[in-house]
Amino acid sequence: MANIFFDIGIIIIIATLFAYIASLLKQPLIPAYVITGLIIGPLMHIITDTQNVILLAEIGIAFLLFIVGLEIDLKKLKDVGLVAPLGGSIQIIVLFSFGFMVASFLKFKLIEATYMGIIIAFSSTMIVLKLLSDKRELDTLHGRIVVGWLLTEDFFAILALSILPTLAYFNILTFSFSLLKALGLIAIALLLSKFVFPKIFKFAAKSQELLFLLSISICFLFAMAFSYIGFSIIIGAFIAGVTLANLPYNLEIISKVKSLKDFFAIIFFVSLGMELVLGFTNSIKVPLIIFFLFVVCVKPFITMFLTSFFGFRKRTAFMTGISLNQISEFSLIIVSQGLFLGQINKNIFTLTVLLAIGTITITSYTIQYDEWIYSLFKKRLKIFDKFGESSGLEYTPRRQVNVILCGHNRIGYSIAKTMHKLHKGLFVVDFNPEIVKMMINKKIPCLYGDIGDLEVIERLPLKGAQLLISTVPNAKDNLLLLKEVKERNKSLIVYVTANQIEEALTLYNAGADYVILPHFLGGEHVSLLIEDFSKNIGNIIATKLKHIKELKNRQEMGHEHPKHH
Repeated sequence: MANIFFDIGIIIIIATLFAYIASLLKQPLIPAYVITGLIIGPLMHIITDTQNVILLAEIGIAFLLFIVGLEIDLKKLKDVGLVAPLGGSIQIIVLFSFGFMVASFLKFKLIEATYMGIIIAFSSTMIVLKLLSDKRELDTLHGRIVVGWLLTEDFFAILALSILPTLAYFNILTFSFSLLKALGLIAIALLLSKFVFPKIFKFAAKSQELLFLLSISICFLFAMAFSYIGFSIIIGAFIAGVTLANLPYNLEIISKVKSLKDFFAIIFFVSLGMELVLGFTNSIKVPLIIFFLFVVCVKPFITMFLTSFFGFRKRTAFMTGISLNQISEFSLIIVSQGLFLGQINKNIFTLTVLLAIGTITITSYTIQYDEWIYSLFKKRLKIFDKFGESSGLEYTPRRQVNVILCGHNRIGYSIAKTMHKLHKGLFVVDFNPEIVKMMINKKIPCLYGDIGDLEVIERLPLKGAQLLISTVPNAKDNLLLLKEVKERNKSLIVYVTANQIEEALTLYNAGADYVILPHFLGGEHVSLLIEDFSKNIGNIIATKLKHIKELKNRQEMGHEHPKHH
């Protein structure tokens, strides 16, 4: 018992040291954990029980996928239309095919080429979401596309994890029977999620300790059930997470399990480094360079092409592409499983881990400096605006435009209704192609695009406009918008939106006439309602009925109040 305690202690202490250095240098932490394992690896004699470390690492993967499942919101796929489910699926097939062919050309065995195709097909959900979240770009157009794309990839990765262990003795009848059993378990999970879990979790939520215990029990229950029918425990953990994702307590469950997941995930990434054998580096040097250049350069190009093909402009396509120029933590999980099963050798394992370290590090810079990189390549990307329907999603105004509204969803919907009542000439800009199509059908002047794109701003009908309202809560985009529109129409009144007080003050300093802070605005609205109700109690019923009708209208249109993680 003391031995495993000291083993974990050595791993955590050294991992903390390297994570601290990585944080000081503003580098991602996963490579730091792998480097920890790389250093501990040659000193294996100080780790007395490596089997226990590997077992803890597998538990870490299970908790990691449990959290991924909990955070899956299928409604995010709906936000960006077909580009996420269909575009993501096409991308995975194309990348797998390219990876498989390149590996075959490099004389990899059939099973090894299959693994390499799968390894480069996926991008890192964990890394990309963290980097976009740090930049507050998850709600931008390219941020939503990236989230939808990653969710699609996660489902394919789980499918790959299910199929790969059976490749050595693959039998279509055996696999079909196993798949039927798995689908049966998933059907049971969905039924439990709808009819049983809401009731038992409602009671458990009264105690934070019981909520945590019940969540972990569900995770272990599904992991054991899937293991019993021949699938990996991590598949069961993922399905458990998806099952609980739609409960109203999913955020509380995530907050409770997150620290456990972080602890075991560190053990997993350190164990990867411990398995690395850098003596093999010379024999994998050429494949490493080729696959690195493929992931960093060719993969973003394929992503850009597909994003443009689905009707998105070149800036959005570019930002999406350079956000996905890395391999996934799922790739690391898949390759570690392949090594354990004896399907691949340590050459492929080492190649994958080094590829992960290199591409994840590159991504941390490409996302950080995306605007600067875009400005370098902007003129060479015009070809991407010729795909799809982006140029056709526009309805030119036939009367004077008084008000320009950037962002029609949620807040913008109410503003548009008011402008219609006041008979103001309205022009709408939105990055959702479906909303723009709806505007065109209603003969409302509109333009499809992202206000963070200078070319879109240049096409706004600013001459003679009196008011511009941006409901997009992205400070960087709003600063660009303010600078450009104020130069072209100095008398234009500009309202912009922010989520943070600091952002609001920055926007005021940049010349904003008013900054909408949705959270504060809600409080002001409620206080006005209370004042109104105190004068006439009958107003409460009328306001309630009006509000219910409005909420039903929004529900039909697919609007949803945002969740805050």
